[in-house]
Order: sequence, then structure tokens, then C-alpha cells
Amino acid sequence: MHLLRTETRSLDETAEAVDLDHSCAEIAFLSFTDSDLAALAAAHDAQSHPSLRLASLGVLKHPYSVDLYVAKVCAKARFVLVRLLGGMDYWRYGVDELAAAARREGFHLAVVPGDAMEDARLDAASTLERDDLRRLWAYFQEGGRSNLAACLDFVATKIGAARPATPPQKVEAFGHYAPGRIEAKGTAARALIVFYRSAYLAGDAAPIDALAEALAARGLDVASVYVSSLKDGAAAEPLRRWIEEWRPDVILNATAFSARLDDGASVLDFADAPVLQVILAGSSEAQWAGAQRGLSAADLAMNVVLPEMDGRIIARAISFKAEAERDDRLEFTRQAHRPLASRVGFVAALAANWSALRRKPNREKKLALIVSDYPAKGGRTGYAIGLDTPESVLAIAQRLGAEGYTLADLPSASELMATLTSGPLCPTMTLADYRERLRRLPQAFVARVCADWGDPADDPILRDGSFCFHFAWLGHLIVAIQPDRGRSDARKSEYHDAALAPRHAYVAFYLWLRELEHLDAMIHCGAHGTLEWLPGKAVAMSEDCAPEAVLGPLPLIYPFIVNNPGEAAPAKRRTSAVIISHLTPPLVAAGAHGAIAEVEALLDEYSEALALDGRRARLLKDLILSKAKDSGLLHEAGASEDDDALVKLDAWLCDLKDMRIADGLHVFGRSPQGELREASIAQFDNVNDNAAAAIDRCGPAELDGLVRALDGRFVEPGPAGAPARGRLDVLPTGRNLFTIDPRAAPTRTAWDIGQRAAAEVLARYAQDHGEWPRRIVLDLWGSANMRTGGDDLAQAMALLGVRPRWDHNSSRVSGFDILPLASLGRPRVDVTLRISGLFRDVFPAQIALLDAAVRAVAALD
Repeated sequence: MHLLRTETRSLDETAEAVDLDHSCAEIAFLSFTDSDLAALAAAHDAQSHPSLRLASLGVLKHPYSVDLYVAKVCAKARFVLVRLLGGMDYWRYGVDELAAAARREGFHLAVVPGDAMEDARLDAASTLERDDLRRLWAYFQEGGRSNLAACLDFVATKIGAARPATPPQKVEAFGHYAPGRIEAKGTAARALIVFYRSAYLAGDAAPIDALAEALAARGLDVASVYVSSLKDGAAAEPLRRWIEEWRPDVILNATAFSARLDDGASVLDFADAPVLQVILAGSSEAQWAGAQRGLSAADLAMNVVLPEMDGRIIARAISFKAEAERDDRLEFTRQAHRPLASRVGFVAALAANWSALRRKPNREKKLALIVSDYPAKGGRTGYAIGLDTPESVLAIAQRLGAEGYTLADLPSASELMATLTSGPLCPTMTLADYRERLRRLPQAFVARVCADWGDPADDPILRDGSFCFHFAWLGHLIVAIQPDRGRSDARKSEYHDAALAPRHAYVAFYLWLRELEHLDAMIHCGAHGTLEWLPGKAVAMSEDCAPEAVLGPLPLIYPFIVNNPGEAAPAKRRTSAVIISHLTPPLVAAGAHGAIAEVEALLDEYSEALALDGRRARLLKDLILSKAKDSGLLHEAGASEDDDALVKLDAWLCDLKDMRIADGLHVFGRSPQGELREASIAQFDNVNDNAAAAIDRCGPAELDGLVRALDGRFVEPGPAGAPARGRLDVLPTGRNLFTIDPRAAPTRTAWDIGQRAAAEVLARYAQDHGEWPRRIVLDLWGSANMRTGGDDLAQAMALLGVRPRWDHNSSRVSGFDILPLASLGRPRVDVTLRISGLFRDVFPAQIALLDAAVRAVAALD
């Protein structure tokens, strides 16, 4: 696993003290959700409703900001309504201050959940009766202008208005969005856009309109539907019927999170079509443009990491938050999604290309199969980690021939490699043609290439005025080794250099394939290439980012070793690839042992935390450097404790693991046989028929997954992990790999943080009340625990007085140890857990673990 160098500055807005400078009004409404604020503003009638002020909780993060707003607006209001997404812990200071002010000043306070789960703590903070709170909550849950107008009517009755207030009216959870329905002529491919009902009801569907128009401009028949949630049965069932009736060729999904149900299926699976994840970012365009990370931690978790678990293809962010019109009477400026034309156009082109794979006969499709040339194994050409690339290329080509692709006679593996390494250099694109096409690329990207590599005429690959490469032309399949992105004598140091632009020959190679050979799709064979390590954002690419400028909107299918999630993630997110997992070599040594294994696991966690949780990333960096120094690994890696230490240490560990392949390489599409099969099965602690069957299914499943992708069909998702560490769940391979492992929570670092959090809670309670707490209620949220590695889980376990037990090989939580009271130094706390629906779906093993821990503690004498 190699680390992608990124900035450490956070994209998330820091909490700064602000004064919204609102005047007082009879009603104040506060919410994190812009659609709530916009919808209530639209529903407010100045002639019949009391005066209203609207404020975003996202702005009121700093305690001083809260104090100002409570004193200047809320304390002088007659009714304060808060809709709180994420639970009390997301705005605890504000809720506490409002609750105190309401009881001191005498205004009505209603704090209702921002989701479908009741919250007793919010009820306790409020001054209204439970039935009234449920009614207010229902108005927002149903949504729509009429319901929110009725909500304001109901609030008015609570402050003395004599007017009727209709009860909440049911709003359909699923519906067709007419402006997003554009019919093409003839037998066009069909694109289905799915987005949130809340955006429709708030009139915030401009990105959907723009996307529908861009798809139609590319000849697609477009339908758009809105849903309350893909996990809401009232929305999922009519959507399933519509999918089966309309049969889309590609789906563009603009809803967040995972939609997998208990049976592991999502309603979108019924289309058996590619699902592109379209991101409506919560940041501004300026924030996105200036941030190397691309997305905030919240956007990354909700719109990338979780959707990957559903097998979705990560496309682009197509819109960003921007100020819309201001309503002076409400002193409110609406925030709305503003589509960005270049991003909308790219996603539409990508969707059109995926849909074309579904419609075009195989005999007409043109493909390229690019072989990795990883700098390892004594300089062996065409090397990919753990993969016999020549034999794998031939196995793929043979299957393509059987599927009806137009192929020439296939060479032997040795003949193929001879052609690719020492065969004739063939001209592909003239210098003049390249210059013309270079002018059409984003000029910021071109300027960077020229700054690093000079004029194209100086590239040493040029022969007689043309860029020349070794490649094998096998009918409609071009096979080539990926060219060097930089200098051939500096391949190892430049392979992962995220600051160095690709050389002209590299750009010309991809332009030739895309624009002169008119490829329908590209297969990149083996972990890993250099495309995903070129300069640009970590996710949510701009047009200036090198991976996009080089590859364009070309469908990429990427066979990738299953035990390398850290490097699969940038490939998925930076090139919109479908990652087809493949088996590790049969006799890979368990690889890392002792200190090496521990540091390697921490580096994997650091790679994930770097984007999701800066606090955890900083702790992990210090921990990694400390352990590496104490064990001598830092010295062996030739690294010092500077900013590049982790990158050097990680690269050294990769080389070390690479040298430990004991016998043979995996051939994509072939399950191991004979003694190698037995050795593969023996990797698992519990050798049984399930392990044997899973190993046997890997070969056929790998080719099946690749063919499904090339057919423009859905590829089932599957987790990443090391079979050599007992991860039977990663088999069979051949699935669209996702990188998160929920069963690793809480991580060791999260346990350290959770223990400290528990100690602080206990100390504060003891200080305030003079005794230890006996009972505590904790909210467990799925997205928060994904970002932190499970520190809320760890806090619950620490309060109970139990410690997680980790499997040494896999770093998964395998059980728990009950800590003796003597070591705790205080009584155990009775912990009641309130879990969100997302937590329930993502962390079922942890729920069972916590249940077992509670039962074990309860059974003690």
C-alpha cells in the first residue's frame, strides 16, 4: 500500500465566531439542512404567519456564535423550533443553551430529530408535550410546502393565534420528476436519475435538470425520479417496479449512503446496470476548487465510502452550495445547489459510454488491455503485484473471444511479452496531431505538463515525428505495457509521485487510444498502474486533474489484488474504475509479522483516517513513527522523523512484502489447482468445505465479473482483505472491491480515544454530582463511527469496563476482555445504546459484540 500525498489542511469549515446580525422575530427556526430552511422560507406567508427568522446550524458552531444568537434572537422569540440532524451530540452546546434560555425566558422550545429516529434527549430539552413534538416532527418528515405551512400554523396556535392547523399530510415517498423526463427518438439507451424527495420539495433540483439535459444532449432517453430514501420501503418498492418496467441501461444515483438491506441487496440492483454515484457536494465551489482533498469528511463518508459498499461507480461532484436569492423580510439568504457545467458534462459522457457498452454488440467493441509495469522483482517488465500478467492477459483474451469479441489468433505468453518489450516500435500519433489535441485539453493541465517536461518535440519517445510504442494488435484488442509516466531511470522514485505531471509520451499514449482508436472501454491489468497516482484531487476530480485529463470519460475495468485496499481506493475514486478483485498467489507468506504487521495495519488505518478524521490521523502518525522507531523499522527503511517518513516507511514495507511471494503468481480467471489449491485453503484457520468451495469459485468469478462490466451490467460488490490472514469473506474474488472493513471497529487508536472520552465523561459527572454515574445513554451513528474508526463504540465498551480483543493477523475485533474492578478504579456503568439505522446496517457484528459484552458484565457476581 502506498500513501497518496495530500494536504493536511481540512476542507471542512472551521468553527469561527460569527454574528448573523438578525433582528428578533416571533418564531426562530434552526436546522443543519439547507433544504429545511429553504422549504420553510417558501411556506411562510407574511400576511398570515407570525414573523420568522431562519438560521443554519452549520454557521452556529462556535460557542460564542451560539451565545450571540440565543441572546439576540431566541431569547426574544416566542417559539424556537430546531430540527437537529445527527442527534444531540452534533450541537450539544446549542441545545443546552437553548434549553436553559427557554426555561429562563419563558419561550416555547421544540427540538425535533432530523431523521426518522426518536430521541428522548431532544424531548427532554424541549418545553412542549411529547404529542406536540411528534406532530412538529411529522410535518418535516413528510415535507412539502403545504405541510410546512401547516407547521407554521400549528406553531402560531402555540403562541396565541386563533387559526386552524391541519395535521401532517402524507407525501408520497416516490415520484416521477417531470422536468427530468426527456425522451429521445428511436431506440436510444436509457438513463435513470435518482435523487432525494427533499430536494424536489425544496425546489433545489437544478443539478438534476442540468444532468438530464446533458444526458439527453448525448442521445440518451432520460427519466428522473425522487425518493424519500432508497431504504424506505414506500419508495423502494415503486422504484423497483419502475426499474423492471423501464429497464434503464445506466443509473445515476444522487442519494447518499449505502442502500443495502438485511439480505445484502439494494433496490438499484434490479436494473442489473452500472450505477454511477453522483455527488451533490455540501461545500462551496470555491472550497472544492481550493482543496486537494476534494470533499469534506462528511461528504466523503456519505457520498463515496458508503456507496462503494453497494458497488457503485464513483463519478464526480456535479454541484456545490451557493447563495441564492435573499429574502429581506426573513433576513435569510437561501443556500442552493449550483451545478458546474464541466462536471455535469463529464458525468453525462461517462454515463453515455457505460450505456453504450450495454447496447453495442461485442463483435463491434474495441478494447485496450494495459499491463502494469510496477517497479519491483528485480526490474521485471510488465509486473503487477501477485499476478502473472502474460498468462492473465491471455486468459482474459480467450474469454473475450468466447464472448464474441473480434480477436486475432492469440500468441503464447512468451511471444506476447517479446512483442511488448522488444518488438517493433509502432507509430501511434504524430507530433502535429498531438499538439492539436493538447490544445483541446484543460490548459492548466497542459501548462503543468509543459512546465515539468518542456516542449513535446523533446520527448525521447518520438521517432520520425511520431510517438512510437510497443504494443500487440489482437484484432479489436490492443495490448500494451503502460508507458513510463516520467524518466525511465527514475521509475521507482517517480511511480507514486503525486506532484509530478505525466510526460508528453504518456499523455499521447492515452490520447491515441481514446481519440484515434475510439476505444469503448479499457482494462488495466494488475495492481497497480500510475494513472491513479497522477497529480490532482484525492476524490471529486476537476477537469484540470491529471487522471481525468488523461483518461477522460472512458469506462475503466481494473483487475486488482484483493488484499490491497489502500491502493484500490485511489484507483476507484480517481479514475471511476470498476475494481475486479483477484486472488492472491497461493503461497504468499503471511507476510508481515510482529512489529511489521502492526505498523502495516496502522498504515492502512492512517490511509483511511487521512481523509475522514484528521484527529485520528494525527494520533496514528505519531503512533506509527513511535512504533517504527522503537522496533528499528524506521532505521531499516532509511527514513527519519520528518514529513516524508510515513511515505518512505510505507514504500519500504511494500517492497518487503513483495519479496515474500514464495511460489508462483496468480493467473486471473484461474483457481489454484493441486498442491497450490491445498495451500490456499490451508490459509484459513477453520479449513472446511466453505473455504474450498470459495477458492474454487474465484477463477470463474473473476472472468465473470470482468465480462459483466464490459457488458455494461452490474458487478456485485465485495470487501478487500487478505485471505492469508483468514479473511474468508473476501472470497470469491471477481467482485467490485470496496475498501472499508466494518469489523475492524473499534481500531486500537479509536480505543485509545474512546477510553479518554469515557474518562472525561465520568470525571465531569463525578465533579458535578459527587458520585459516579450509574446509567448512561449513548447514541451510535454509522457515519460518525466510520469516520473515527469506532471511538463511540470504544467509549461504550470503556464505560462497561470491557476491552476489545483484536485478531493479530486481520486487525479485526475478535472478542472482548472484561476488566477487573480493581483496575477500573470505579463502578461499571450501565450503558444503553441508541443506534441509527445506518449503524445497524454497517456494524451488525459490533452490535452483537456489544450485546455479548453487556450480557457478560450483567452475569458477573
